[in-house]
Amino acid sequence: MGKGKRVEGDRAWEDRLIAIRRQLHQYPELSNEEYATTQAIRRWLEEAGIRILPYALRTGLIAEVGGRGSGPVVALRADIDALPIQEESGLPYASAHPGKMHACGHDYHTAALLGAAFALKEREAELAGAVRLIFQPAEEKATGAQQVIASGALVGVSAIFGLHNKPDLPVGTVGIKSGPLMAAADGFAIEVDGIGSHAAVPDAALDPIVTAAHIVTALQSVISRNVSPLDSAVISVTRIHSGTSWNVIPDKAVMDGTLRTFDERVRTRVRRRLEEVVGGVAAAYGTTASVRWIQGPPAVHNDTELAELGREAAKRSGLEVVEPPPYTAGEDFAYYQREVPGLFVFLGTAGTQEWHHPAFTLDERALAPSAAYLAQLAGDALDQLAAGQTSIAARS
Repeated sequence: MGKGKRVEGDRAWEDRLIAIRRQLHQYPELSNEEYATTQAIRRWLEEAGIRILPYALRTGLIAEVGGRGSGPVVALRADIDALPIQEESGLPYASAHPGKMHACGHDYHTAALLGAAFALKEREAELAGAVRLIFQPAEEKATGAQQVIASGALVGVSAIFGLHNKPDLPVGTVGIKSGPLMAAADGFAIEVDGIGSHAAVPDAALDPIVTAAHIVTALQSVISRNVSPLDSAVISVTRIHSGTSWNVIPDKAVMDGTLRTFDERVRTRVRRRLEEVVGGVAAAYGTTASVRWIQGPPAVHNDTELAELGREAAKRSGLEVVEPPPYTAGEDFAYYQREVPGLFVFLGTAGTQEWHHPAFTLDERALAPSAAYLAQLAGDALDQLAAGQTSIAARS
């Protein structure tokens, strides 16, 4: 990028980003309910003279800097929704909304993207194209990215970039990995149907609880005996419910859980084997069982060329680059990567708890470097696209 006016490093700019993040943190809104959050983002963008694009989204919004019809387009994305968690951080700007909390750092992501937008606006004339700013709703429901795609906001976009805070990385580091970074995240619900009876007369029953217990045990072998040791996958049964009384064998048991995979072939095979194991175990105990899948996002799979661009941009931004191991959490950024080449990175925030913890915190010193990095990344991508130094456009 060129060397025009810079707001990055200016203390007033940094203080403003922290103030924005704290306001977002104090007033969190759940997925698809981010009305006040959207209004606040709109106001901050309009105050900076950044144009809002007329894409039809109920919550969230799309803005743009640069371009105005000429040159390539790249996108930066941040998620804006919170979680249904009661905050226990003790922060002076803790959530004012009972039972709602930014426990995954989406307030930080939003503030970082706003900071990048402000920085890019300052040097708009230097940009070799346009940067589309996606403030996405409903990431926690894994539906927001699909809403954005359906609105048409990715039309004309050659590459997309996203970030997530990483509590176990120190401030000043960025985790960049080519290939699979985050897992496909599917949920499942298993329903076992048997025959109930008095608990003192078990021979008159087909006990769904016994069947459910054996299903849980049998599922532990699905990964170890169906997935190569060189691949990885996780099956976790996370909830079991059956019965209403200590002296009655019920006629039904219900189990919920999740499957995490990084490869579509593994994902398909494990899902099929899970269904076969559930059905087989149920039949062995004289019961029946069904599996219902809750389709989650696919795996986040980073483009190799964009990953290298991201590493170079990080070095120019003064950040240390590390290669993180694949992480089994899910992220609906993966839907964008099915449409255009994409890169999703981890920014170190030196937190004390993992994502979704009621006492989740992060080090706000990470905010300004993250914003500056996003601006650098978008500008560098536009430069390469405009100069024909990358094959990204041909693959989008």
